[in-house]
Amino acid sequence: MEAQIEQQLEKILPEDLARTFESAYHVFQGNHEHIDDLLKNGGVLLRKASQRFSPTQMVIGIAALAAVAVVLINRASSDDDHEGEAHDVSKKDSKRQLGGKDDK
Repeated sequence: MEAQIEQQLEKILPEDLARTFESAYHVFQGNHEHIDDLLKNGGVLLRKASQRFSPTQMVIGIAALAAVAVVLINRASSDDDHEGEAHDVSKKDSKRQLGGKDDK
């Protein structure tokens, strides 16, 4: 009986993972024509994973993926935030500090 259930379940293939990550990479790089591919490939992968894992495992797995996505997006956007900003490159010692010992 258990062998029949396993035969009915579709296996998660490496190609499924590769297609999903490739689509996600293209979308992350700004090529938004691949959003449909990402949704389709992600949906197939999610359907296959839901057959294999318990609901608790699915929730934990999706939460881990979301956390990784947030960190990657935060790093990518923080690199762009500082582009073109002016920075003070003078030495701190040569500046007169307010409230310092020299102020009277």
